Amino acid sequence: MRFGKKGLVAGVAAIALSLSLAACGGGSGDNNDQGSSDQSSAAQGSTKLLADYNPQPRDNIKDGGTVTMPIVEVSAQQNTFQADGSAYTNQIWTWYNPQMMFFSPEGKWSANPDYLTDVKDEQKDGNTVITYTINPKAKWNDGSPMTWETFKTTWQDNSGKNSKFIASSTDGYSQIKSVTKGTDDRQAVVTFDGPWAWWQGLFNTVLNPHVNTPDVYNTGYLNKMRPEWGAGPYTIDSADFKTGRVTFKQNPNWWGDKGKLDKVVFQQYEDTASINAFKNGEIDMVSVATKDRLAQVKSMSDITVHRASRLYNGVLELNAGTPILKDPKVRQAIMEGIDRKTVAKIRFNGLDYTEQPPGSFNLLPFQPGYKDAFTEAGYKYDTAAAGKLLDEAGWTKGSDGIREKDGKKLSFELPLTGDDPSIIAQGKAIQSMEKEIGVDMQIKQIASADFSKIFSGGQWDAFMLGFTSSDPFGVAYMCQLYCSTSTSLNKTQTGTPEMDKKIEALWKIADQTKQTEAGMNLEVEVFKQTWGMMPMFNGPTVVATKKGLANLTPEPYSGLDGFGVQPVQNFGWQK
Repeated sequence: MRFGKKGLVAGVAAIALSLSLAACGGGSGDNNDQGSSDQSSAAQGSTKLLADYNPQPRDNIKDGGTVTMPIVEVSAQQNTFQADGSAYTNQIWTWYNPQMMFFSPEGKWSANPDYLTDVKDEQKDGNTVITYTINPKAKWNDGSPMTWETFKTTWQDNSGKNSKFIASSTDGYSQIKSVTKGTDDRQAVVTFDGPWAWWQGLFNTVLNPHVNTPDVYNTGYLNKMRPEWGAGPYTIDSADFKTGRVTFKQNPNWWGDKGKLDKVVFQQYEDTASINAFKNGEIDMVSVATKDRLAQVKSMSDITVHRASRLYNGVLELNAGTPILKDPKVRQAIMEGIDRKTVAKIRFNGLDYTEQPPGSFNLLPFQPGYKDAFTEAGYKYDTAAAGKLLDEAGWTKGSDGIREKDGKKLSFELPLTGDDPSIIAQGKAIQSMEKEIGVDMQIKQIASADFSKIFSGGQWDAFMLGFTSSDPFGVAYMCQLYCSTSTSLNKTQTGTPEMDKKIEALWKIADQTKQTEAGMNLEVEVFKQTWGMMPMFNGPTVVATKKGLANLTPEPYSGLDGFGVQPVQNFGWQK
């Protein structure tokens, strides 16, 4: 799995271009082009998968040039498997580490022949067995050959068997019984303990065998890149964590098709700075996710505005580990006091986009098997019902309208990431809604660059952020979302060992369709018991690029090509 099923992105707006490009409907002015997607469909909700990334054959891409892109943060943790990494970690990782597999926009899997000459899927004695045959040319940048031990290291580090490896997710890897040498060092045989329906979601990126101790796994990539442990058409040229700038160059040790670009650059920007940088020609693509940002590029010439489905869930997390939010009735009341449709109207204001509020973190509304588990669990926007829940929990309104209990005010703090007016307006709207039911919600602004540090630290009452999907395999990663032992995404402290067992039992269902149905039913139960995470909205991706930029967003979580993961070497400028 590349970074599990979900990756973290900042804020509910996540305005700066990132792995999950901040998005929601939009248009273009008379002097710029629309992308290739069905623009009318892109405006009418998130029930249809749309891709708009200017796909071009490799022969249509120019040789040479540079592309500069904004990024929300250059995360301190640069091991994409480690729990403190984010989707931004994965974005950097993809450009100088092996892309073992590709996905089409619809989610069809294929092996990358530069690394794998054959992949065989079998069932033996009731176990799923996958045999990976490694390309004899494949090697790491330090000159060592890529062998079966690459698969063994990736499995052992992320299996959960040694808790000192602080993994983002153990989903799938925890179900592997063994990784052994095949016919020679260039073949890995992966045997699961029983059936595993979602094997195509594993080993899509891999770890160098040097990452074989907890210390190296947890700290070896802390505030540093490790190009010697990477492989691929590009490698690190320079990385500055203080200025947030990372530059990639062509890799002289690469055995496959060369990268089309001479250099690829990522630069950290706050929200307002990124749109100004695009207008000034300093970067080549930017999210135009709000009415204001879209208006700023409307009169620009020689740009293209792309729209696509977004593999994204905006989420509000409530931390049950804080005394004020310990009671599930209080958390449910806070959620039932929020009108998600009003928040979405603010989010999509002026962008010709509407959708029904989402009801699942397992699946997106356009995926087969999706249902609104959140509503089925009992959620409804109802201020009277929310007030009744707070009454039952012993919170009564004081003279100022704010509820009190045992001499304490019902007050909590919500950090907001970045400086974009849209996310600030969303926060203020929720603040007003909470006041209506007697809850005092204070807002605190934080810099985009501090997103991972603050969220990972867990020292907050509530947090608005986003989850992005890396592949279409849905309930395969349910533990990453809801298990009590997995806290990289869900920091609400609402998981239980009993629910962990129910989730793990799902994995023994061999049929993908039946497992998905069971997982969606279980998600209803999770929501009903925990009231820790609230789905806010999905929304499409809307991105402005310089005209001619092609094979866009080749990394996982990117957004313009659906579930697509493409060869990074084919990204570049169209002839």
